[in-house]
Amino acid sequence: QVQLVESGGDLVQPGGSLRLSCLESGTLFSIYTTGWYRQAPGKQRELVAWIEYGGNTNYAESVKGRFTISRDKPKNTVYLQMNSLKPEDTAVYYCNVWTAGRHDDYWGQGTQVTVSS
Repeated sequence: QVQLVESGGDLVQPGGSLRLSCLESGTLFSIYTTGWYRQAPGKQRELVAWIEYGGNTNYAESVKGRFTISRDKPKNTVYLQMNSLKPEDTAVYYCNVWTAGRHDDYWGQGTQVTVSS
């Protein structure tokens, strides 16, 4: 069983920055990927960034060049550094851990990010 706890969401002005954290606890014996999803009101949940077990990172086109995902292994934490934030980045951000084929699939409770002046 894996538990995920997100933190770092806040209200920020356009152009500002935030860093989200996802603390991973528990035991997963398989190779897994950690990703950040977001869901805005009335919209589908979308995957914005993910980091593979070996460290490869991937980004949605909408955040490429502005967001950076990273992992601190000793702290069991995955970060999402968000720069140059736009109002359209406003959403609840969720941390997700999954193994191949979604055999294991874990979600955090979400953290609210609001970009507004």
